[in-house]
Amino acid sequence: PSSPVSVGEKNRLSMSGQQKLQAKANLGATEARISGDMSDAAGSAAVGRLQQSITYNARLQAMGHYLSLPESMKRRVRALKKLQFHTLEIESNFYRELHALEMKYASVHAEQFDKRYKIVKGEYEPTDAEADWPEDSEAELQLAALARSVGGTTEKSAAAAAQLSDDAKGLPGFWLTVLKNVELIGQMIHEHDEPILKHLTDIRAGLFSGDQTGFTLEFHFSQNEYFSNSVLTKQYFTRMSPDRRQPWSYDGPEIYRCRGCDIQWCKGKNVTVKILKKVQRHRGNGQKRTLTKTVETDSFFNFFNPPTQAIDDLNDDDSEDEEIENLLQSDFEIGHFIRERIVSRAVLCFTGEGLDDDDEFDDEDEEEEDDDGDNEVNDFDEEEAAQQARH
Repeated sequence: PSSPVSVGEKNRLSMSGQQKLQAKANLGATEARISGDMSDAAGSAAVGRLQQSITYNARLQAMGHYLSLPESMKRRVRALKKLQFHTLEIESNFYRELHALEMKYASVHAEQFDKRYKIVKGEYEPTDAEADWPEDSEAELQLAALARSVGGTTEKSAAAAAQLSDDAKGLPGFWLTVLKNVELIGQMIHEHDEPILKHLTDIRAGLFSGDQTGFTLEFHFSQNEYFSNSVLTKQYFTRMSPDRRQPWSYDGPEIYRCRGCDIQWCKGKNVTVKILKKVQRHRGNGQKRTLTKTVETDSFFNFFNPPTQAIDDLNDDDSEDEEIENLLQSDFEIGHFIRERIVSRAVLCFTGEGLDDDDEFDDEDEEEEDDDGDNEVNDFDEEEAAQQARH
């Protein structure tokens, strides 16, 4: 099973500010009843008002129903919750064993990836037997038909292919093509990144465990004029057990933090920043001076400089933290995708067979009519629904 890419989704309540305040007040009244600060009658009335005010919110409605139960029933529910937590602990043990099994098979996978590396780089030419794979498979026939339907390859792809001779070693630009073919990654790659990514010779994923568990992405580069690193790494740390503070969000291992690496850029070759120059003239003597300012710019290589915070340390009520959380969630999704889909199925991303077919169908603006030919949408607000419930 593939592990989730991030912490469980939070429930977002689509309520107005006034409704939230009313629900909060009613919940407080109900909780007060539990602690004995209110009479049973007053508490029951508060529960009734609560249930009416949250007609369209199933989660709060369920909470309101639970809070209205007799204490003896709540005691049994608490026992069920404890059983549920033990069930999650058993599930987490399963994922730990699965992680250990993946580590056991990592060396077997590495042998296959070593062969792939040598073929891509041109260090090994496959034999006829090794290259004996049918090119008239169903998937490849579908791809050929699709290429014909859209007029074949694009001009840019055709021009690039024309520059490759039959005598070329390996598969030049293999990994750059793989990354650009995947929409999630391709949109991160800018024109100034491509000359560097042509030096990308391999992408690997390794697992680690112990005090911390997770995986490491390794991007291997040939010697180049842009940076001195031979390998750029990105680590992702996963939580294997349910968090006692929010146990019910557990849905398997979840990424909660990541760490990049320092890129040793050669002078003037750092594509993650740009230098802005501004010429100023002195008002008195007319003498000129040039001011320079270094600012960050979009680049694929920003991927190796993620936010340092763990997602658990962020404050939901802080707008800056919310922006960081969004960045981390996107980063976790990308890292998980690279490990699960790109590293293990690179050749299928290269040929297009492993790409999603999201663009195969176009959205239509037309609305479907119902059986009566009526396209009207009936909107009910809470007050109207409450009136219907009373009648």
